[in-house]
Amino acid sequence: MTHPQSPPESHATSPPAAQDAAIAQGLGRIPSGLFIVTWREAEGDRGMLASWVMQAGFAPPMISIAVAPGRDLLAVVESGMRFVVNVLADTQRPLLARFGKPAAAGDDPFSGLSVHRSECGAAMFDGAAAWLECAPVSQTSGTAGERCDHVVVLARVTAASGGNDLAPLVHVRKNGLRY
Repeated sequence: MTHPQSPPESHATSPPAAQDAAIAQGLGRIPSGLFIVTWREAEGDRGMLASWVMQAGFAPPMISIAVAPGRDLLAVVESGMRFVVNVLADTQRPLLARFGKPAAAGDDPFSGLSVHRSECGAAMFDGAAAWLECAPVSQTSGTAGERCDHVVVLARVTAASGGNDLAPLVHVRKNGLRY
């Protein structure tokens, strides 16, 4: 996997304190979907909740996904292993609690769920609005002078399904500066 070159160092400054509330409100009004990213390791199925996923290209078809440092998905991305982005349907809100935080030792968030397998072996949830199997291409976490609090991953969509009419689950935050 390649890592993009860093752009020239920027001299960006923080906004004035008076703007913090307006920025938080404005960013919070950007709607996003809710997704469960899945992959399969030797120990079994793994997954995490993601809200910052978007299409990033037509040809080849690409997506970007923002991942907090320390999340296990980043090791998967670094290894080049494929993963699946499950686009949750509006009816799948109960899955959020299962995948919102890393599973505790001995807990299996997949227990009792009906899944199918993608070509790479990752779980595809029955009843999802769509699923996208992806191969990681690159990642960045900002410039050397200013690191971001999330790593942005660029991935090529290698397979997908979305031929149903299920409405995707959409999320709008009250504050765009925290989950």
